[in-house]
Amino acid sequence: MTETRALFEISGTDADHFLQGLATNDVARLADGLVYSAILTPQGKYLADFFLARRGDGIILDVAEEIAQSLAMRLNMYKLRADVKITPLALHVHRGTGEVPEDGFADPRDPSLGWRAYRDTPQEDAGIDWDALRVAACVPETGIELTSDSYILEAGFERLHGVDFRKGCYVGQEVTARMKHKTELRKGLAKVKVEGAAPVGTEITRDGRVVGTLFTQSGGAGIAYLRFDRTGVDMVAGDAKVSWAP
Repeated sequence: MTETRALFEISGTDADHFLQGLATNDVARLADGLVYSAILTPQGKYLADFFLARRGDGIILDVAEEIAQSLAMRLNMYKLRADVKITPLALHVHRGTGEVPEDGFADPRDPSLGWRAYRDTPQEDAGIDWDALRVAACVPETGIELTSDSYILEAGFERLHGVDFRKGCYVGQEVTARMKHKTELRKGLAKVKVEGAAPVGTEITRDGRVVGTLFTQSGGAGIAYLRFDRTGVDMVAGDAKVSWAP
């Protein structure tokens, strides 16, 4: 499945400062290319994930279409009197693997996810199984593995270069920092082996106890949210057998 994306331009003299106070990643990294980031609730839970890219004097914000309007409303709520404009962009996301084109940006989450570019015309089907690549790299997707109950560290954002622990404060930063300094996470997304198949969102059980949830699956593998202390042999998700080796 390929996400449908929406694009906005964040512009104005306060644009960088505005995003820096909200985003989990350091906006200064735009000087090096594409930035993957998120906005959280004050309680540290996921609201939206997106890409940021420099475009002239403005910043492109690339987000899943299903959450685009709610994110735009949230940004407008936060901007107050700042000199910031949030404008829909009539551009299209292009994606590919292999060499990054001159107008493209390497996907910062994982090298296997290739590149992204923003162009005037829609992209034709490139014939790439993005779900297979996501599963292989354990990369979550908006609305599937990433929901309003998600914490970004449990979703792998540190590994995916989506959070910066050295930048200044942002909404939800305190909760995220506390989770970072725990000895280890007890729950989170992980790649699992799957024999058979089950609908996305099927509970994973072991000996009658719920140990997690199975999400995207491809080629005998899947992304699952697991309670690590409950995992073990004989896990099932519906009619599928599930196994995980930490």
